[in-house]
Amino acid sequence: MYKVKVNDAYQYEIETKGKELLVNGSALTLDFAKINDVETHVLYNNKSFNVEIAELNTNEKTVKLKVNGNLYHLTVEDQFDQLLKQLGLDNLASSKVSEIKAPMPGLVLSVAVAENEEVKKGENLLVLEAMKMENILKSPADGIVKKVFIAQGDKVEKNQILIQFK
Repeated sequence: MYKVKVNDAYQYEIETKGKELLVNGSALTLDFAKINDVETHVLYNNKSFNVEIAELNTNEKTVKLKVNGNLYHLTVEDQFDQLLKQLGLDNLASSKVSEIKAPMPGLVLSVAVAENEEVKKGENLLVLEAMKMENILKSPADGIVKKVFIAQGDKVEKNQILIQFK
């Protein structure tokens, strides 16, 4: 069973039993034709709907659907997400990062952030040269830089703290 939240306002429980689609326990009859990888034409209760996937994020299990020109934001929980939530383990994956350490000894080629700067997940923090290769260290989560312990040209050792977050 999937729990689907639409626009953070409406919640539905969706499951399939054989070829039957159940929404909140009631059977739903749909007729649809896939147009391409992102567009589908749906008939429901003699009404026509053009559905397009505007954005799909499989890691965060979110979808933005455009239905007849209206945008809907969906978040999806599968049975494993629901079990983790029941066990109180749902926030482990989004744990707060407190510092970035050097993954290997090397030379700091550039630092892209400053103290008190806000960074987003995946944003470049610094470039570290190791074994004649440039390695870009990226932010593993959203946060604010508390302290930068290194500067361009510094030599660093493995596991040395490079950047600390608030």
